[in-house]
Amino acid sequence: MRQPTRAGTRDAAAKLAAILPPTPLFTADIKGVTVAFKAESLQPVGAFKIRGAWHRLTALDEATRARGVVAFSSGNHAQGIAWAAKRLGMPATIVMPHDAPAAKRDSTLALGAEVVGYDRMRESREQIAARLAEARGATLVPSFDDPWVIEGQGSAGIEAAAQMAEQGLGTPARVVVPCGGGGLAAGIALALPEARMTIAEPEGWDDMRMSLEASWIEPVGANPPPTKCDALMTTRVSPLTFDVLSRRDATGVAVSEEETAAAQRWAAERLRLVIEPGGAVALAAVLAGKVAAAPGMLVILSGGNVDRADYARVLAA
Repeated sequence: MRQPTRAGTRDAAAKLAAILPPTPLFTADIKGVTVAFKAESLQPVGAFKIRGAWHRLTALDEATRARGVVAFSSGNHAQGIAWAAKRLGMPATIVMPHDAPAAKRDSTLALGAEVVGYDRMRESREQIAARLAEARGATLVPSFDDPWVIEGQGSAGIEAAAQMAEQGLGTPARVVVPCGGGGLAAGIALALPEARMTIAEPEGWDDMRMSLEASWIEPVGANPPPTKCDALMTTRVSPLTFDVLSRRDATGVAVSEEETAAAQRWAAERLRLVIEPGGAVALAAVLAGKVAAAPGMLVILSGGNVDRADYARVLAA
């Protein structure tokens, strides 16, 4: 299998720069330390997933594009694939859980993709998507277990490093990244090889943290707890992402639902940003003191596709 590379993250960054402006880089003080925040929530689809989708789909030749693409996602990868496919004139089919946030499902449909539903806890989205792709002759694009997708997500690190330098913040010394399957974290680890990497996950869904500590892949345990971080509900990370992060000696932390909600409120009050629960876990880890704020710190705010009713309750708390 092709392996993701640092050169690939630079190629992806060049592709993205040709069609989209960089997402903003904000700064704020946490415990007297200036911390940089990369606002991937302000992408056209509200999340970083547009990066990997564009890098992957533009790597396909015209004949392959004509047969379409199949992906599986709770919503953010779905929207990224749908956006890229629409721009390239490709048919797209997305396998989404029945309990995916309505806003993400509606946005995916609005971008012209077909949505096929499934039961998250009883059915395998990978198997459903693989069957559809085989039947249609389409290209299957996983949300993180793909070298082009990993490289595409890493373009966020290339952008952020340039923005930090422009703002006189130096080079990223430590990056804190939300983690589901690890595509974003692995991509940024490739893009920024000198930075220390810390991934953040919801409590009970912290399989990458457990895997990094064990030095082998550990799946999420039986009957994981409910979480609002729908974007991070991955039951097993991939060898591709685990290998990149383990070779970089990445570390992991888990945050509670309460800490995540507090981070959403902080982002709204201090940065004027709407951040979804899964997009706020890295910030939550820093605010809760599970990762100490330090000079040169970069925190990724990975998405902002909130359920409006849930978000209103978080802000009112």
